[in-house]
Amino acid sequence: MCSHFEALRAYEDYKKYFDVLQPTPPQGKLDMWPRYTGTFIRKPPETDPHDEAVPSREALLGRWGLIPWRLKSDPDSVKKAMARSTFNARIEGIEKNFTFGPAWKRGQKCIVPADAFFEPDWRTGKAVTTRFTSADGKPVGIAGLWDVWTEPGKPPLLSFTMLTMNATEHALLKNYHRPEDEKRIVVILPESQYDGWLNAPADQSMDFIQQYPAEKLVATPVAAKSKEGQLL
Repeated sequence: MCSHFEALRAYEDYKKYFDVLQPTPPQGKLDMWPRYTGTFIRKPPETDPHDEAVPSREALLGRWGLIPWRLKSDPDSVKKAMARSTFNARIEGIEKNFTFGPAWKRGQKCIVPADAFFEPDWRTGKAVTTRFTSADGKPVGIAGLWDVWTEPGKPPLLSFTMLTMNATEHALLKNYHRPEDEKRIVVILPESQYDGWLNAPADQSMDFIQQYPAEKLVATPVAAKSKEGQLL
């Protein structure tokens, strides 16, 4: 499970590594937590391969925590949906999932650009926040899904989620999370697969769900701080 990541800090990295422009206006949050507004990259719904004026990718702002299009608009349903932990989507059985299944079947896939993501290391008996980055210094592209929900009288709400998979056999991520918890890893896409992932139909999308090699990630413990902001 990933509940904390860093968005891209360098504006030029959107174009350099993902071939998109940063959304306008720029996102307000770089240190991302569930339900914050962040950036995701998708294939525009109106993409026409014969029209050079329409880009093959676009970066948009959305809520980190997917809200499905078929959510009922009554206050009780909305309140419950907004409180659910939908920032991660388990890849196992995703096509049958009420929240994520429709987006998966309709090919509403996205890439979440990140400079880093965080997981807790419990091997000392206490949670040590650990920052994961790419060994080559580039940002990572995390596979996700997006959706749009419309509440009567309000603007459409774009939202997204990150895909996760089992990491029990992963050489690095198997060491993180609580000992009794299932080990999970976000699905990180090789840069060469960005277009393939965004364009693949649902029946071919599982081909892109692979564990990212441990040697391509760097894990760095993050020093804890006191309430006064001093390093401990």
